[in-house]
Amino acid sequence: MASTEAQKRAVKKAQAKCDAIMLRPPKEEGAAIRAAAFAAGQSTQQYVLQAARERMEREAGE
Repeated sequence: MASTEAQKRAVKKAQAKCDAIMLRPPKEEGAAIRAAAFAAGQSTQQYVLQAARERMEREAGE
C-alpha cells in the first residue's frame, strides 16, 4: 500500500520524538531476551526499556 503525504508527515513527526538505540547481542543472548520478554507478556522493546529503567533507579539510589 502506498503511503500518502499526510501519512509520511505523521510518521516523520512521530519518529522525531523517539531516539534509536541499536543493540546487537550474540544470537543466543538475543533469543534468551526475546523469550524472557514473551514470558513476561511484553514486547522486546518494553522488556529492555523496563530493565534499563529499573537499573537506572537502583543506581540513582546508591
